[in-house]
Amino acid sequence: MELFVVTGGKKLAGSTHVSGSKNVALKALVAACLTTEEVVLENVPDISDFHLMLDIMRDLGANITLDGHRVSISVPQFAKHEITLEKAAQARTSAMFIAPLLARVGEAIIPNPGGCRLGARPIDRTIDGIAHLHVEVSYNSKDGYFHAKTDGLEGTTYTFEKNTHTGTETLILGAVLANGTTILKNAAEEPEIDDLIQMLNQMGAQVSRSAKREITIVGVEKLHGTTFTISPDRNEIVTFAIAALVTKGDITVEQVTKKGIEEFLEKVDEAGGAYEEVNGGMRFYYKDQLKATNVTTAIYPGFMTDWQAPWAVLMTQADGVSTIHETVFENKMGYMQDLNKMGAHIEAYKPEVSQPEITYNFNLADDKPDYVHAIKINGPKELHDAVVTTIDIRAGAAVVLAALAASGTSTIFGIERLDRGYDHLEERLKNLGADVERKHEE
Repeated sequence: MELFVVTGGKKLAGSTHVSGSKNVALKALVAACLTTEEVVLENVPDISDFHLMLDIMRDLGANITLDGHRVSISVPQFAKHEITLEKAAQARTSAMFIAPLLARVGEAIIPNPGGCRLGARPIDRTIDGIAHLHVEVSYNSKDGYFHAKTDGLEGTTYTFEKNTHTGTETLILGAVLANGTTILKNAAEEPEIDDLIQMLNQMGAQVSRSAKREITIVGVEKLHGTTFTISPDRNEIVTFAIAALVTKGDITVEQVTKKGIEEFLEKVDEAGGAYEEVNGGMRFYYKDQLKATNVTTAIYPGFMTDWQAPWAVLMTQADGVSTIHETVFENKMGYMQDLNKMGAHIEAYKPEVSQPEITYNFNLADDKPDYVHAIKINGPKELHDAVVTTIDIRAGAAVVLAALAASGTSTIFGIERLDRGYDHLEERLKNLGADVERKHEE
């Protein structure tokens, strides 16, 4: 077991970099399986989810050479068409291999995937879409696998019932080698999807955004290799920005722009935080007493659901009562207990929602009475040391940020979950003046 020991109360200052986007890199690995030729990915993150996906690919027959933040991949042929349950249970993106397996082999056996347990997180929207590409797919509740077969993928017109980032990407990956044209309606709009589209087009695909929330894919006979650079991780940019503000520090994040974080910056303005573009990067710094804000998460281009846990930490230092209303996932506010242990004053409340079927992006049938959708944060509060845990990647970032701002020395367990999405976070924090150590405990 590994843990962080963090002594807080230090103003972080200096320059840092962010790693390649997790949400681009993992999908780019799946895209690399669509061709027999070599694909090279640069600026890949050194995170456990990335290495897990590489292990799955090796098991499928991929040839992989990893050199630091650069990986080369070739899949001349698949050795098997089944993803093992053991590895798939740890990574939700493992289900996306259904697309290249169907395209190249015509058959796929995919376990119900895992990853962070943020409520139900079903893949029903993905599976339903895949079925429309002329695929027979069924779920065997006894073995926990989806069984999919096709005698040839066929283009289709498909409308997603609700927004799905992963579903949109999986349908794109399946459609690029399908016969005919596929039109995806109510498709997700995240910048990471545009990165995947760019990579696929470099490989010879014909994918374009043809209208608002609409993507057109003209199927091609085959794809070829390419070299593609993974863009900076938006979630890491936000994490370092909040680290600067919550510790009353001054941090420059190198080689990033406002693109993709505009909604976050609007809330920073509202809260009274400071930032500016400098020398090809973004500088974030504390200027004056922070003010309370009201945030509602939403699908892109709204305030990202992955930002709300770190934002809650920042609002513990703001003057007044802040609110956060989570609408994307049904159970993503479990971190509030740990923040309250550290001296925060956070309360759950039930927001008035007249049309929940429209407001909430999750399946209402998966909601439960004890799930928290909204919180009130009373501030400012002096945070103090505590023993806390990491329940998921972004909740882990939240407790680390709280520990950095707190007095005393905090112990954070479960950091293997943090390692799923952050590339050696403690090393970069130490370079900014943080007192954080990774320790091993039997």
